[in-house]
Amino acid sequence: MKRIFAAVKIHPSEAFISLLYQFKKVLREEHIKWVEPNNIHITLKFFGEIEESRISEISNQLALVASRHTPFNFSINGTGVFGSSYNPRIIWFGIHQNEALQSLSTDVLDSLATIGWEKDRQNFVPHLTIGRIKSINNKKTLKELVDRYKNVPIQEEGLNEFYLYESILKPQGPIYSVLKTFELK
Repeated sequence: MKRIFAAVKIHPSEAFISLLYQFKKVLREEHIKWVEPNNIHITLKFFGEIEESRISEISNQLALVASRHTPFNFSINGTGVFGSSYNPRIIWFGIHQNEALQSLSTDVLDSLATIGWEKDRQNFVPHLTIGRIKSINNKKTLKELVDRYKNVPIQEEGLNEFYLYESILKPQGPIYSVLKTFELK
């Protein structure tokens, strides 16, 4: 069994890393599991634990998807949280609305549905998880920080490939290893 997901890798700029460390510094007293910059990604499809024998059929579908899309750019901007203001769970950096990214995501989900992977119930909301909140005492500070950067441009990113990753969970955090690369045509 392997725990896998399909995702777009982000290559954090200096501005990205600077803003991430600003969040970490301001919220250093809170119980937040921060995502390492080299693990920042946009999830296209999370599969969970699957039989290794299914990886080739998944890879075949993802290769077909990649062959139908051309490289494009998108903008990372703004910050936010998932969960309520009373119970925030995830801190994220946003992805500006992008038709090419939306189309890629839809194609991934539609193609995987043809081999038995049910589409997720939720709509695709492209975002970059930067922190998972375990507990937070000062929600006001979090809100002020998120509000301060909610419309700030962070970086431009080019997308010319996406990946099938294995996620190995360790106490110090997940280790992601690339199983397959899918280049856009």
